[in-house]
Amino acid sequence: METYIALLRGINVGGHKKVPMATLRELLTNSGFENVKTYIQSGNIVLQSSENNTKIIENIISEIIRSHFKFEVPVLVKTKEELAHIFYNCPFKKIEKQKSYFILLQEIPNKDLVTLALKKEYKAETFKIINNCIYFYSEAGYGKSKFNANYFERILKTAATARNYNTMVKLLSLVK
Repeated sequence: METYIALLRGINVGGHKKVPMATLRELLTNSGFENVKTYIQSGNIVLQSSENNTKIIENIISEIIRSHFKFEVPVLVKTKEELAHIFYNCPFKKIEKQKSYFILLQEIPNKDLVTLALKKEYKAETFKIINNCIYFYSEAGYGKSKFNANYFERILKTAATARNYNTMVKLLSLVK
């Protein structure tokens, strides 16, 4: 059994796409996943599976949500090693890292699209695209930022979901 982290995008925000975590844990457990844990209501799941293909796990979770809740949700699945690598390789200084966001990408984007994304800048906002993660820092905070996951999805042509520093720390502690 391998441990995975599944990140759902856009659930339980503003009363839209409501997914009760207790129900989701039960559905995933009944579908064969083991040791299913969730963290807060924004779609952070730690689970174990004998399946070793993250794309298949993403598809299974997506189908479970679609079948039960009757809507689609982008799902990104990472191994605990992938998530740790992303977290510990953040290019920002410690103080910025603690206030940064990790925008995880479904795929490593095309280099030409990365170049296009890097052309846009806003004062007091910094981001670096490294492989399948955008490390993002804004003095004003993510909620007041000009950039967001939707912007990067459009430009980079891949699904994205953001997690803050504290959520990344908690998820890494849950997979130990």
